[in-house]
Amino acid sequence: MPEPERVTRSMFFDLHPISIPRTLPRVPDRVWSEDDWERIRLGYRSADMDEKWNVFTEEETVFLHRSWTGIGVFAATFAPVEGGGRRIVHAVAERDPERYKGTDDDHDSLMIETVLGFVVLGESAVDLRSKLVESKYRQVGSDDVSAGVILHSALGLRSDAGRGKRTEETG
Repeated sequence: MPEPERVTRSMFFDLHPISIPRTLPRVPDRVWSEDDWERIRLGYRSADMDEKWNVFTEEETVFLHRSWTGIGVFAATFAPVEGGGRRIVHAVAERDPERYKGTDDDHDSLMIETVLGFVVLGESAVDLRSKLVESKYRQVGSDDVSAGVILHSALGLRSDAGRGKRTEETG
């Protein structure tokens, strides 16, 4: 089986860096294994319009861009952890309201972890996705929108490029 191709910035023709970065005061406390880190370093390239994220890594920093617009929304810097694995030690989120409507630091920290877990690593991330929906309900002050709509808007679908299999954002 051939090695998967690493996603790089040069594969995209229309990327826009974060224009108004805000350092997130809290980052996910998860420790990713070295295997996870290697998969994160490979990145993720959306295959169609139902996939919302393009992810690539340069050095120790992971960049998360929306697939349709190329707008950079998050950047997370990883560092090794004593005893093995890696953790995020610094993260920024876009704060230009013309480019990204998010303003909640905790929600953005959760988004970074969920995109990396669900989209890049292909984990079910059921707990993270539930927390994401709860966070969005708190932000808007209502639960009138279905969880599926929220998750599709935020995360989209994930295709398993090696198998052509799609994973629904709600299931």
